[in-house]
Amino acid sequence: MITLCIASLTGVLVCLSVIFKPVIRIGHFNIGTYWIISLLGAIFLLIFHQLPIKYLWNRIIEPTPVNPIKILILFLGMTFLSIVLDELGFFQFLANLILKRKPKNQIGLFIKLYFLVSILTIFTSNDIIILTFTPFICCFAKKAKISPLPYLFGEFFAANTWSMCLLIGNPTNIYLATMAHFSFFTYVQYMIFPTILAGIVSLSILLFLFHKVLKEPIENVEFFSIQFHKPMLILSLIHLIACILLLAISSYIEIEMFWIPLGFASSLFIICLVFSLIQKNGKLLKRSICRLPYELIPFLLAMFAIVLGLEYSGITEKIAEIFKKANPIFTMGITSFLSANIINNIPMSVMYGSILKTGIFTELEFIGGTYATIIGSNIGAYFTPVGALAGLMWLSILKIYDVQIRFKEFILYGAITAIPTLLVSLFGLWLVL
Repeated sequence: MITLCIASLTGVLVCLSVIFKPVIRIGHFNIGTYWIISLLGAIFLLIFHQLPIKYLWNRIIEPTPVNPIKILILFLGMTFLSIVLDELGFFQFLANLILKRKPKNQIGLFIKLYFLVSILTIFTSNDIIILTFTPFICCFAKKAKISPLPYLFGEFFAANTWSMCLLIGNPTNIYLATMAHFSFFTYVQYMIFPTILAGIVSLSILLFLFHKVLKEPIENVEFFSIQFHKPMLILSLIHLIACILLLAISSYIEIEMFWIPLGFASSLFIICLVFSLIQKNGKLLKRSICRLPYELIPFLLAMFAIVLGLEYSGITEKIAEIFKKANPIFTMGITSFLSANIINNIPMSVMYGSILKTGIFTELEFIGGTYATIIGSNIGAYFTPVGALAGLMWLSILKIYDVQIRFKEFILYGAITAIPTLLVSLFGLWLVL
């Protein structure tokens, strides 16, 4: 009971902290409270002996795809590669390149972006696409003097919809599919139809929501001269492209995903260090390191600990008994969607994996419940910013570019788009099964 109270209170307070965005000011630094709250929740579980330290440590170092350390390495490595390119002016350069073609039709531009993000997400992952495309959209919209909101929401929703299609699209896909022993082709067989339905619905709703904004012409385009170090830009771009390509085929060549961004980020770090020493100017490396989202480290580890507390106390088994009473496709799909927006989709996937492994489900219920949870973990990302680690990172990138999206605004667009998309996806899965 103590574990459930601590977990529930932590989840509610984290959501409230994201909504009202209270910060602790120390000198020139603003420290977010959402990760402090989650960390305190985990500490209280340890203090009240609801989670043994040895049990927590063994699970943290457990060799699974959704190991929190590996996921953090993947996120921070990819983020570093993107930040360095941004500091070198690459995304501003891309924005200039497109604007020089003088596009006039925003609707056509929006649809092209949606499909480009969707296709790239299928073969890479949602997090990678969000990290690399968000700075570009911010730069492009600023220079074109148009609202970035349709494109930002279009990018974010497309990435978190089409990431369901292949096993490699999301770390939660990899974890749950591996837990269930689904093969790559078996996964595609079940998920391609729900993903297509979800993509059609989300795109249609987005066009409806933003049709007035997208009808406005693109005019008064501004171009700024961009000066960058060409050899450094080429080297950084090679690192990012090679990293994305290897991540896309990592499951085929049997290399764990986290090793790839770790290797490329380390390589680029050394190159930036040498460049700083030669130029006698460490501004590039210093800015890139300072921009990394360090707050996500304690947040993810703390939420992972809270989920393990629920598992250790036997609460997950009781939840499984409740889910058993109804169709697991809809109960697990809807509840995983909601749970992701309380504890984040990665810890949620760990918890639901434990629920599925209790052994009380039939084979068909187990298969349906697993795929439904995968759907909830992906689409849950665009209901609230708490729903996925990428959502928190997305907002942190927007803050850097002075793009303001209020929590209420996110919830409004998220709810209108996410709920129909979720229900259609689950219905599509039910038809397939």
